[in-house]
Amino acid sequence: MKMNWAESLRHRVHALAESLGNLLVESFHYMALFAIGAVTAWAAVVAFLDMLEKGHISVDDILLLFIYLELGAMVGIYFKTNHMPVRFLLYVAITALTRLLISDVSHHGPADLGVVYLTGAILLLALSILVVRYASAKYPSAKIPDPHSPVKGAVTEEKGEV
Repeated sequence: MKMNWAESLRHRVHALAESLGNLLVESFHYMALFAIGAVTAWAAVVAFLDMLEKGHISVDDILLLFIYLELGAMVGIYFKTNHMPVRFLLYVAITALTRLLISDVSHHGPADLGVVYLTGAILLLALSILVVRYASAKYPSAKIPDPHSPVKGAVTEEKGEV
Protein backbone atom coordinates (compact mmCIF):
# COMPACT_ATOMS: atom_id res chain seq x y z
CA MET A 1 0.00 0.00 0.00
CA LYS A 2 2.79 2.42 0.92
CA MET A 3 4.58 1.69 -2.38
CA ASN A 4 1.48 2.70 -4.35
CA TRP A 5 1.24 5.91 -2.33
CA ALA A 6 4.90 6.73 -2.92
CA GLU A 7 4.64 5.91 -6.64
CA SER A 8 1.52 8.06 -6.94
CA LEU A 9 3.26 10.95 -5.18
CA ARG A 10 6.29 10.55 -7.47
CA HIS A 11 4.03 10.75 -10.56
CA ARG A 12 2.30 13.86 -9.23
CA VAL A 13 5.61 15.58 -8.44
CA HIS A 14 6.92 14.64 -11.88
CA ALA A 15 3.76 15.98 -13.57
CA LEU A 16 3.94 19.22 -11.54
CA ALA A 17 7.64 19.71 -12.39
CA GLU A 18 6.98 19.01 -16.07
CA SER A 19 4.07 21.45 -16.17
CA LEU A 20 6.06 24.17 -14.40
CA GLY A 21 9.04 23.58 -16.67
CA ASN A 22 6.85 23.76 -19.78
CA LEU A 23 5.27 26.98 -18.52
CA LEU A 24 8.65 28.62 -17.95
CA VAL A 25 10.07 27.48 -21.30
CA GLU A 26 6.99 28.56 -23.25
CA SER A 27 6.90 31.93 -21.44
CA PHE A 28 10.53 32.57 -22.35
CA HIS A 29 9.80 31.39 -25.89
CA TYR A 30 6.97 33.90 -26.41
CA MET A 31 8.83 36.78 -24.73
CA ALA A 32 11.84 36.13 -26.98
CA LEU A 33 9.62 35.97 -30.07
CA PHE A 34 7.96 39.28 -29.22
CA ALA A 35 11.37 40.86 -28.54
CA ILE A 36 12.83 39.60 -31.82
CA GLY A 37 9.75 40.76 -33.72
CA ALA A 38 9.84 44.19 -32.08
CA VAL A 39 13.56 44.65 -32.72
CA THR A 40 13.12 43.61 -36.36
CA ALA A 41 10.24 46.05 -36.84
CA TRP A 42 12.20 48.82 -35.11
CA ALA A 43 15.28 48.21 -37.28
CA ALA A 44 13.13 48.25 -40.43
CA VAL A 45 11.52 51.55 -39.44
CA VAL A 46 14.89 53.13 -38.61
CA ALA A 47 16.35 51.93 -41.93
CA PHE A 48 13.33 53.30 -43.80
CA LEU A 49 13.58 56.67 -42.05
CA ASP A 50 17.28 56.82 -42.91
CA MET A 51 16.39 56.18 -46.55
CA LEU A 52 13.87 59.01 -46.52
CA GLU A 53 16.40 61.30 -44.85
CA LYS A 54 18.94 60.60 -47.62
CA GLY A 55 16.40 61.76 -50.19
CA HIS A 56 16.82 58.75 -52.49
CA ILE A 57 16.47 55.00 -52.24
CA SER A 58 18.85 52.57 -53.90
CA VAL A 59 18.45 48.91 -54.79
CA ASP A 60 20.61 48.12 -51.74
CA ASP A 61 18.04 49.84 -49.55
CA ILE A 62 15.14 47.95 -51.11
CA LEU A 63 16.93 44.64 -50.62
CA LEU A 64 17.60 45.59 -46.99
CA LEU A 65 13.86 46.13 -46.53
CA PHE A 66 13.24 42.70 -48.07
CA ILE A 67 15.63 41.18 -45.52
CA TYR A 68 13.63 42.81 -42.72
CA LEU A 69 10.41 41.57 -44.32
CA GLU A 70 11.72 38.01 -44.46
CA LEU A 71 12.92 38.18 -40.85
CA GLY A 72 9.48 39.42 -39.80
CA ALA A 73 7.83 36.60 -41.75
CA MET A 74 10.11 34.09 -40.03
CA VAL A 75 9.07 35.39 -36.62
CA GLY A 76 5.39 35.27 -37.63
CA ILE A 77 5.62 31.73 -38.95
CA TYR A 78 7.55 30.58 -35.90
CA PHE A 79 4.97 32.24 -33.63
CA LYS A 80 2.07 30.52 -35.40
CA THR A 81 3.55 27.07 -35.99
CA ASN A 82 6.42 26.68 -33.47
CA HIS A 83 8.62 25.67 -36.41
CA MET A 84 11.37 27.54 -38.20
CA PRO A 85 11.37 26.63 -41.86
CA VAL A 86 14.98 26.34 -42.97
CA ARG A 87 13.97 27.75 -46.35
CA PHE A 88 13.37 31.20 -44.86
CA LEU A 89 16.88 31.32 -43.45
CA LEU A 90 18.16 30.41 -46.91
CA TYR A 91 16.00 33.15 -48.48
CA VAL A 92 17.47 35.71 -46.08
CA ALA A 93 20.99 34.51 -46.93
CA ILE A 94 20.30 34.76 -50.69
CA THR A 95 18.88 38.25 -50.30
CA ALA A 96 21.84 39.34 -48.17
CA LEU A 97 24.34 37.96 -50.69
CA THR A 98 22.43 39.57 -53.57
CA ARG A 99 22.52 42.88 -51.72
CA LEU A 100 26.26 42.47 -51.19
CA LEU A 101 26.76 41.57 -54.86
CA ILE A 102 24.82 44.59 -56.11
CA SER A 103 26.59 46.88 -53.67
CA ASP A 104 29.99 45.50 -54.60
CA VAL A 105 29.44 45.82 -58.36
CA SER A 106 27.82 49.26 -58.23
CA HIS A 107 30.25 50.87 -55.76
CA HIS A 108 33.58 49.24 -56.51
CA GLY A 109 33.72 49.45 -60.27
CA PRO A 110 35.05 46.51 -62.29
CA ALA A 111 34.05 43.05 -61.19
CA ASP A 112 36.68 40.71 -59.82
CA LEU A 113 36.81 37.12 -58.64
CA GLY A 114 34.72 38.05 -55.59
CA VAL A 115 31.68 38.37 -57.86
CA VAL A 116 32.17 34.78 -59.00
CA TYR A 117 32.38 33.64 -55.37
CA LEU A 118 29.20 35.52 -54.46
CA THR A 119 27.24 34.17 -57.42
CA GLY A 120 28.51 30.67 -56.64
CA ALA A 121 27.33 31.05 -53.05
CA ILE A 122 23.92 32.25 -54.24
CA LEU A 123 23.68 29.28 -56.62
CA LEU A 124 24.66 26.91 -53.81
CA LEU A 125 21.97 28.37 -51.53
CA ALA A 126 19.37 28.13 -54.32
CA LEU A 127 20.28 24.48 -54.84
CA SER A 128 19.99 23.87 -51.11
CA ILE A 129 16.46 25.31 -51.19
CA LEU A 130 15.66 22.89 -53.99
CA VAL A 131 17.01 19.99 -51.91
CA VAL A 132 15.04 21.07 -48.82
CA ARG A 133 11.82 21.46 -50.82
CA TYR A 134 12.30 18.08 -52.49
CA ALA A 135 13.10 16.37 -49.19
CA SER A 136 10.08 17.87 -47.44
CA ALA A 137 7.81 16.77 -50.30
CA LYS A 138 9.33 13.31 -50.56
CA TYR A 139 9.63 12.75 -46.80
CA PRO A 140 6.82 14.71 -45.09
CA SER A 141 7.03 15.51 -41.41
CA ALA A 142 5.84 12.94 -38.92
CA LYS A 143 3.22 14.26 -36.53
CA ILE A 144 3.26 13.03 -32.96
CA PRO A 145 -0.16 13.26 -31.25
CA ASP A 146 -0.45 15.24 -28.02
CA PRO A 147 -2.10 13.00 -25.42
CA HIS A 148 -2.58 15.91 -22.96
CA SER A 149 -4.37 18.28 -25.34
CA PRO A 150 -8.15 18.65 -25.09
CA VAL A 151 -8.22 19.39 -28.83
CA LYS A 152 -8.71 16.29 -30.95
CA GLY A 153 -5.89 15.81 -33.45
CA ALA A 154 -3.48 18.23 -31.73
CA VAL A 155 0.17 17.46 -32.17
CA THR A 156 2.93 17.98 -29.64
CA GLU A 157 5.86 17.78 -32.05
CA GLU A 158 6.55 17.48 -35.73
CA LYS A 159 9.71 16.06 -37.23
CA GLY A 160 10.99 17.46 -40.50
CA GLU A 161 10.53 20.66 -42.50
CA VAL A 162 7.02 22.09 -42.55
